[in-house]
Amino acid sequence: MPPHEIDGTGQHHSHHHRHASGGPGERSLRIGVGGPVGSGKTTLVGALCTLLRDELSLAVVTNDIFTTEDADALRAAGVLPIERIAAVETGCCPHTAIRDDIAANLDAVEELEARLGDVELTLVESGGDNLTAIFSKGLVDAQIFVLDTAGGDDVPRKGGPGVAQADLLVINKTDLAPYVGSDVERMLADAIERRSGKPVLPASIRSPEGAAAIADWVRERCRAWHGSRVS
Repeated sequence: MPPHEIDGTGQHHSHHHRHASGGPGERSLRIGVGGPVGSGKTTLVGALCTLLRDELSLAVVTNDIFTTEDADALRAAGVLPIERIAAVETGCCPHTAIRDDIAANLDAVEELEARLGDVELTLVESGGDNLTAIFSKGLVDAQIFVLDTAGGDDVPRKGGPGVAQADLLVINKTDLAPYVGSDVERMLADAIERRSGKPVLPASIRSPEGAAAIADWVRERCRAWHGSRVS
């Protein structure tokens, strides 16, 4: 996806011009991971790091409002060397820092990529938010939105920008559906209906292997972004 100078709100921000200076193949592919609280974003990021770290040079930026808890959890799990994981304390609603005023996140991404020097894929994890949360195109090149069955099987039907506009929608915790009264097939059908052909994947990310199909999607995005540099 080519970078743009207008974010998801339709507003111009001067710091977006830094993003526009590097396009496909010239810098890291940046993928945002968003979704409601407890949907499994951090677990997905950790799984993707585990599945892809032997073939791609990775970096991660996490967002929490007042803590560095998600970054600390990823560091403790050893999914990447600790110097490849950075934390942003937003001090505000999560969507603000990924959509409306992206300066802190963009600074963290660019500093991390510059310091490491060899990054091919940067994952930016949003703090837990609602169905309106989408990333500015000045911050990321593609975005994954994560829902879970415990949040209710009517959520995909209700839609919203996160469900409708994300490049990939993940319906997580399918293994819990029988215990929370959710119909996975209904969730998938409702999501597909609202996404104009963009992909939807069911998942149960209890281990990294549960994110294998999502990792395949990320690999394809990396190949398209970097071309022959990524095998």
